[in-house]
Amino acid sequence: MKRVTGLGGVFFKCKDPKAQQEWYKKHLSIEPGQNGTMFEWREIDNPDKQGCTVWSTFKEDTKYFAPSEKPFMFNYRVDNLVELIDELRKEGVQVVGEIEVYDFGKFGWIMDPEGNKVELWEPLPK
Repeated sequence: MKRVTGLGGVFFKCKDPKAQQEWYKKHLSIEPGQNGTMFEWREIDNPDKQGCTVWSTFKEDTKYFAPSEKPFMFNYRVDNLVELIDELRKEGVQVVGEIEVYDFGKFGWIMDPEGNKVELWEPLPK
């Protein structure tokens, strides 16, 4: 079973998310959207298959990264989230919460050995 298929997103806390977004827009041309910036791409082996990597700011007091106390969180794309979470549990990896399903995919969370919360995302087919 292939586990991670790519980087799904980078999320970080900041004192003023809007000001951060404006700075990145002005100096690096990163255009903010409703859920952050979407960097779209196509798979090399299957150019008909599109994907995206998300870059997003969060308020510094967000609880979304909990139980991690770190100011960032990485999101990795996966192919079969349910199967992967089951395997990770068997391997003794700390799973945080339950799998959640939204219009844009399934999400699950784990903790790495240094207390970083890691988000796993299985995008829904377009």
